[in-house]
Amino acid sequence: MKFFLLFLIIFPACEIGLFLFSAKSIGVLPTVLLIILTGFLGAALAKKQGIEIYHKVQRDLQYGKMPGDAMLDGLCIFVGGMLLLLPGFLSDMIGLLLLLPLTRNRLKPFLSRRLKKMSEGRRIKIIK
Repeated sequence: MKFFLLFLIIFPACEIGLFLFSAKSIGVLPTVLLIILTGFLGAALAKKQGIEIYHKVQRDLQYGKMPGDAMLDGLCIFVGGMLLLLPGFLSDMIGLLLLLPLTRNRLKPFLSRRLKKMSEGRRIKIIK
């Protein structure tokens, strides 16, 4: 809980610092336009990949496979899309890492272990 409270203070402060740096470097209007552009591009990318994952989950279920990997992809795409919709450069970078298949595939083993650890600690419940 302490980590979460610290995160709620540090993350927005970093975002504000990056806004100020960007506004000073490239100007206020380009900074605002860049924030709006990343929001639109993030929404479009998340929608495209979300539809692909939805079809993959359907195929897996149709063939009697558990869609665990596809569900983790879907979670990453959802969180990445939400982060890209938030105004901020740091959230955009993290969101992009979760949306791009190359980086998402490298993050999935870590996320999978983390979710498993949380389920073993009874902080979340995974129904099999």
